[in-house]
Amino acid sequence: MSMYMVQFSYTVDAWKSLMKNPEDRGKALDAAAKALGAKFVGLYYCFGDYDGVVMMEASDDVTAGSLVLAALSGGHVKAIKTTKLLSVSEAMTMMGKAGGIVYAAPKS
Repeated sequence: MSMYMVQFSYTVDAWKSLMKNPEDRGKALDAAAKALGAKFVGLYYCFGDYDGVVMMEASDDVTAGSLVLAALSGGHVKAIKTTKLLSVSEAMTMMGKAGGIVYAAPKS
C-alpha cells in the first residue's frame, strides 16, 4: 500500500455548515476508504494555504484518486492537492538506482 497526503480547502458554505453542525468528517472518509479497499489514516485541520490534510493508504493511484473524487462529489471542497508519499526505504532504493545511472547534462 502506498501513502497519500491530500490537502484540501473547504468552501465558505462548507465552513458555515460545519460551524452550525460540527461533525467528525473523518468518519465519512473512513467509510469511503473502506468501500474502496483503502485505509483512512487521519484527518488534520491546519492553518495556511489549505484548511486540512487527509492521510490515507491505497493499493494504487487509481484507488487513491477514486477516494479523492468521491470526497469532491459533495461540492464542499474548493481546492485540493494530492501527493503520493514515499517511505524512507523507498526513497533510499530510488537514490541507489539513480546513483548507478550516468546522465549527461545538456551541453552549453
